[in-house]
Amino acid sequence: MHDINFIRTNPVEFDNRIKLRGLTNCAEKINKIDEERRNTQTVLQNILAERNILSKKIGEIKSKKKDATVIIKKVEKLKDQISSLKELEKIKEDELSAILCRIPNLPSKDVPVGDNEKNNTQYKIWGDKPKFTFKTKRHFEIGENLNLMDFDLASKLSGSRFVVLQGMLAKLERAISQFMLDKHTIENGYTEMNVPYLVKDDALFGTGNLPKFGEDLFTAGDSHWLIPTAEVPLTNLVREQIINEKELPMRVTSYTPCFRSEAGAAGKDTRGMLRQHQFTKVELVSITTPEDSKQELERMLSSAESILQDLNIHYRVMTLCTGDMGFAANKTYDIEVWLPGENAYREISSCSNCGDFQARRMNAKYKNENKNDFVHTLNGSGLAVGRTLIAILENYQTADGNVEIPKVLQKYFNGQTTIT
Repeated sequence: MHDINFIRTNPVEFDNRIKLRGLTNCAEKINKIDEERRNTQTVLQNILAERNILSKKIGEIKSKKKDATVIIKKVEKLKDQISSLKELEKIKEDELSAILCRIPNLPSKDVPVGDNEKNNTQYKIWGDKPKFTFKTKRHFEIGENLNLMDFDLASKLSGSRFVVLQGMLAKLERAISQFMLDKHTIENGYTEMNVPYLVKDDALFGTGNLPKFGEDLFTAGDSHWLIPTAEVPLTNLVREQIINEKELPMRVTSYTPCFRSEAGAAGKDTRGMLRQHQFTKVELVSITTPEDSKQELERMLSSAESILQDLNIHYRVMTLCTGDMGFAANKTYDIEVWLPGENAYREISSCSNCGDFQARRMNAKYKNENKNDFVHTLNGSGLAVGRTLIAILENYQTADGNVEIPKVLQKYFNGQTTIT
């Protein structure tokens, strides 16, 4: 949610920055509704003050046993006006909120300007592309040839965009998630949380998923939704709270299934595990002060990168342009892992600074020496487990169709070195 005071006092700057997100001439409409709301509030406050004065006079007149009928009629008339004004005030507040809650976050000033992913810029690169002496296969070819990945069976159970992993691939996915949690909690300073997979409307509103992106979610009835990512419950841990500044930064992580309808992905990545309705992910969330959030984003990115570095898998980091960032983000880094079978880079993590955008929607604040102020929230994948499995299959495949197990994961396999 945006700060209405900022829009009111900086309409040109707001319009110039939100234009980079594809919206135009927002400030004038917002400020017009805001002015009508504030004018209504002023009139309402004046009438309430007048009613209070008259009510006091009625008491004084009655205490003297005199007739207060005329003043009582005035008060009754004022009550009707007050009721109408409160209704109008509510209408204007709802109208203002309906607009503000659908406007994306303002981009940070150091974000590259552009309309789509073609305008993203490379921030850094790590490692080298692996070299193979044979024609590489894609992850689903490897998995199906090993008889450990079954899309047909999953389709019979649940329809398209699902998979059944069995045997060593099921164990590999479990090992990947365990490794990530161990790394983030023991070395990277995150506290592991076990959170609900069902959340209510308010939680999704707080992170910016509702109301604009309801079609991307799965509803579970009774105002409950399946989480699209653990970002939702983890970030909402601080909703409607005032946190002591000494408790910040707060860093939490969770391994959960994630559920997405992929409503806008018709025809995209229909083969394999790249884009599914259900997948698992280790999520990272940080709650910080405004002064520390930029550095916290770099720290979060490094934590996510450390997983791929330990797995010794080549990747690059892209800074997303203004037109490619998520709704709630003011700056985002995408980690894109190299997939030899596909001969392409694929996103495996997004790390975003949301500033106070989500905190305003959640009313999440911290207490410092002078006042209570909104916290800054950050989130990132650390990493998407299914896509990490894909990266391992394609980067560690062998000429005979097997898959070597990365050294850091072998301890979860009792020293076993190959999936056959």
